[in-house]
Amino acid sequence: MPVIDVTTDTDNLTLTITAQFAAPVERVWEIYADPRQLEKIWGPPTYPATFVEHDFTPGGRATYYMTSPEGDKFGGWWEFLAVDPPSSFTFRDGFADADLNPDDSMPVGENHYAFSAADGGTRAVYTATFSSADALQQVLDMGVVEGSSSAINQIDELLAA
Repeated sequence: MPVIDVTTDTDNLTLTITAQFAAPVERVWEIYADPRQLEKIWGPPTYPATFVEHDFTPGGRATYYMTSPEGDKFGGWWEFLAVDPPSSFTFRDGFADADLNPDDSMPVGENHYAFSAADGGTRAVYTATFSSADALQQVLDMGVVEGSSSAINQIDELLAA
């Protein structure tokens, strides 16, 4: 399993997931740069993602939805703040309504994904920062640790293909 650590820091309002992959940094980066590859790992295994938009540039946006086993769709959006290939990117991440418009009633996280060479592969550190302890707790209560960990753990299979 790629996920090697999960840390919640309520003082700093962060959730950090660390993973290790047996592939070069450039190969792991490609997954996030290519929406078709990203669809294979974004979201838990039983909730596949479909990216409708993916402008992987500073100021660009991504919109997507995940489909439940029952066919229900859950939307999300990203706003890219910084993209530094192949080492990191930063983006705002939020929930969306059925038309993929931001749902302002739900928490928004600012995410920083960093990739570095380590132990013959790639160390990935995924950090999400929230605006309040309540927002962090809300996503924790929604199962973000389990969902994100199961999504990240799909990356090894994609890398092996």
